[in-house]
Amino acid sequence: MPSRRPLIALPQRYAATTSALRYAAVVTARALAEAVFRAGGEPFMMLPGPPDETADRLSRCAGLLLPGGGDLAPWRYGVGAGADGTGAGGVHRSVYDVDDAQDDFDLALTHCALSTGLPTLAVCRGLQAVNVALGGTLRQDMGGPGTDHRHVVHPVRLATGSTVARAMGVGGAPSEEGTEEVAVSCYHHQCVDRLGQGLTPTAWSTDGTIEALELADAAGWFTAVQWHPEDTAATDRGQQGLFGALVRAAVEGGG
Repeated sequence: MPSRRPLIALPQRYAATTSALRYAAVVTARALAEAVFRAGGEPFMMLPGPPDETADRLSRCAGLLLPGGGDLAPWRYGVGAGADGTGAGGVHRSVYDVDDAQDDFDLALTHCALSTGLPTLAVCRGLQAVNVALGGTLRQDMGGPGTDHRHVVHPVRLATGSTVARAMGVGGAPSEEGTEEVAVSCYHHQCVDRLGQGLTPTAWSTDGTIEALELADAAGWFTAVQWHPEDTAATDRGQQGLFGALVRAAVEGGG
């Protein structure tokens, strides 16, 4: 536990309604905030705001946690509006909770964090935001019930020696080859299609879906996972290890 908790930026999500408030709200997944706190960090609930203020606001933080949420607007990765709903040149009917202000903010945070080397952990939508920010694309829908990864706990193969494997305490030294298997909790219907510039897959599900990404020339500690480590972090040391690695990197960076 660091003597002084480093601030870990945790962008909030817009919500049309909540059970305890009369009006629209901004919300944070409690499990994410608790995982950061358990790791010794101070979750800094960051209200989405103007992209041109992002660098100044983020400068007070020692790390960034990009959380899950609704879908990124398909136009962000080159998909135009269409009427067929199939994804063939148009927006798939399953795309939901798109918010341009949320997208603007998350993408600005991503560009700022990666360019400055701010320690960053991206989760689910966060991974997708990173991929899109670096010029990659997303598969708009994985095919519906039975083929998507909603409410699923399944095995993934981690590249031995990768940042994500080391953070989770899995496998051996970076020089070793092969993969290690762990169980993860998923909730997503989209996934990486074309990789963004410089990104390398470091985990895969049995159906071939990319489950983790790393950046070979990252200026600071960085990893992104498609699953939700916060779902089981309270009882799974490996999943909690991802948050621990983020906070340690934040401390080592002087936060």
